[in-house]
Amino acid sequence: MPQPNSPLYGARPATGQVATGLPNALKKVGIDQKLNEQIPLDAVFKDEQGREVKLNEFFGRKPVVLSLVYYSCPMLCNQVLNGMLSSFRQVSFNIGDQYEVLTVSFDPRETPELAAAKKHTYVQAYNRPGTEASWHFLTGDEANIRRLTEAAGFRYTWDTQTNQFAHASGIMVLTPEGKLARYFYGIDYPPRDLRLGLIEASQRKIGTPVDALMLYCYHYDPATGKYGAVVMNIVRLAGGLTVVLIAGLLLVLKRRSSRAGLPPQLKQADGPAP
Repeated sequence: MPQPNSPLYGARPATGQVATGLPNALKKVGIDQKLNEQIPLDAVFKDEQGREVKLNEFFGRKPVVLSLVYYSCPMLCNQVLNGMLSSFRQVSFNIGDQYEVLTVSFDPRETPELAAAKKHTYVQAYNRPGTEASWHFLTGDEANIRRLTEAAGFRYTWDTQTNQFAHASGIMVLTPEGKLARYFYGIDYPPRDLRLGLIEASQRKIGTPVDALMLYCYHYDPATGKYGAVVMNIVRLAGGLTVVLIAGLLLVLKRRSSRAGLPPQLKQADGPAP
């Protein structure tokens, strides 16, 4: 599986005091669930070969999985794509046979060459026949990108301090007509749920709103060695859960060890009644 090229994985430790609260760059960021809304099928983009295409070329017969990323993202977008790939591998449906995949860059500066390189990586990793013609990586201009992202409820912003986009993570499933049927948040998309979402979308059924566990892409400042506040909060939460799990495991082992040291007659008395 392609590995993330995120600065999060660098060896330099975070130093200094971490700010608390939601950073300003993330206050305008999120994914709103616009279920049953129509995306603009007449919006024009470029495919990996630089050919102009309209979104309606990818709709009409099958449900579509839509991801909004940018290909040069140093952090979360790779995790979104990796999460999609992992889920696609575990679903019995094949890209091209039962559904299409549409990955669109929301950075208007990106080129079809970047899209082609990213497509090659993920099509090779998926490694099933027919994927080349059915997993599309698109780029576009500001106007058409805005039309698509606004229709999908995908809100992002440019952070001038770090020269990066601040955005949330998630994917959408659309009906063959291009209506938003279901949202999946974060970077882990359960294969069973995704399969069910594709089946429902193929039958023109619209899902219900889901709780959003939002993961944000924010900056790492190499000059100060500090991570953004949201990233640090995620790290703290993961650390806290690890401590709780270890404590629970130690308690179970201690109880088993204590019981193992009892005399046979006490073990019998301590056990369940015959």
